[in-house]
Amino acid sequence: MSNTAAATPASEALPDQNGHFGPYGGRYVPETLMHPLQELEDEYFRSQKDPEFQNELQYYLREFCGRPTPLYYAERLTKDLEGAKIYLKREDLLHTGAHKINNSMGQILLAKRMGKTRIIAETGAGQHGVATATVAAMFGMECTIYMGELDCERQALNVLRMKMLGAEVHPITAGQRTLKEAVNEAMRDWVTNVRHTHYALGTAYGAHPYPVMVRNFQRVIGDEARRQILEQEGRLPNLLIACVGGGSNAIGLFYPFLEAKEVSLLGVEAGGEGIQPERHAARFQGGSLGVLQGTRSYILQDEHGQIQLTHSVSAGLDYAAVGPEHAWLRDHQRAEYDYATDAQTLAACLKLSRLEGIIPALESSHAIAAVIDRAPKMSPDELIIANLSGRGDKDVQQIADKIDL
Repeated sequence: MSNTAAATPASEALPDQNGHFGPYGGRYVPETLMHPLQELEDEYFRSQKDPEFQNELQYYLREFCGRPTPLYYAERLTKDLEGAKIYLKREDLLHTGAHKINNSMGQILLAKRMGKTRIIAETGAGQHGVATATVAAMFGMECTIYMGELDCERQALNVLRMKMLGAEVHPITAGQRTLKEAVNEAMRDWVTNVRHTHYALGTAYGAHPYPVMVRNFQRVIGDEARRQILEQEGRLPNLLIACVGGGSNAIGLFYPFLEAKEVSLLGVEAGGEGIQPERHAARFQGGSLGVLQGTRSYILQDEHGQIQLTHSVSAGLDYAAVGPEHAWLRDHQRAEYDYATDAQTLAACLKLSRLEGIIPALESSHAIAAVIDRAPKMSPDELIIANLSGRGDKDVQQIADKIDL
């Protein structure tokens, strides 16, 4: 890829005070949500400067969530691909099995600070729902999770986990019955119950301050990975790879490396059954600029602005829009965005399972598919870090239905 990021504004300057990453981001919501969003923004930025809040967050990330996670040298995968040396950032080893708990912990501590007693969230693959239900249970808060009916079916294990944790799970039967509809319902709930309820949005998307807030709660991934690769290799990696739905695990890994121009960044979207309308969820392949669910970014929509259907073998990447910071990074050629099809993703999942003894989530398997494609084209003295954002327990039945084991 062409790295022309030297001409871009410093990453610390973005978003601007109105939540914009260049033409992306912002706050496009009903008037009833403008005040709670401003309240959330003010309290979030105060908390960032409060040592007591930061110490509490670090304590729970360490003692409850299980940070730091290892940066694991995938020796057998590296040998098999005969190219770059491959490291995996093991977010799958966190409590609840994915990176999502980094953000859920941060947001629920913030909600507690604001005096909120009820937490709501949307979820696609169920990992954000499980993480949010987990932290809400730990702090004794009421919790309601919205999840598309189709996602409830293909992620039945996570639905049961949320219920065991005491959360109320609402299957959404409208529209495509996936993540977009779950977000709609969560926003409707928040409008109605904003006085005592916090909406713990799960990805680096939505109205300001969510994209910057979620990014900063997830940047612990990249901060750790940077320290760990310097300790293990004495230098920065050549390439970072992460899957991109809304984009929280990817921006969490990428952000601490943005100023290191020698490090290339690759986000991997859901190519589904190929780049045909309504058969994929690769926004940069078939999307256009628009506004959806509070922010301005790349969206899969038709010529009339109607949101198109999406498809992915992975419930967590099956979403019609992408986080605004990713759109900005792509515009400035600081990050490249590719896609992996369902078939490539399933093959990658099986390869990692059998070579390294690690069953990755289908979301994370998109990143592994890109590793399989890119590593052989690189030299053995080059380094790749791939974010293994979640474990595949939740996907085993779905994988078994699609692959002859």
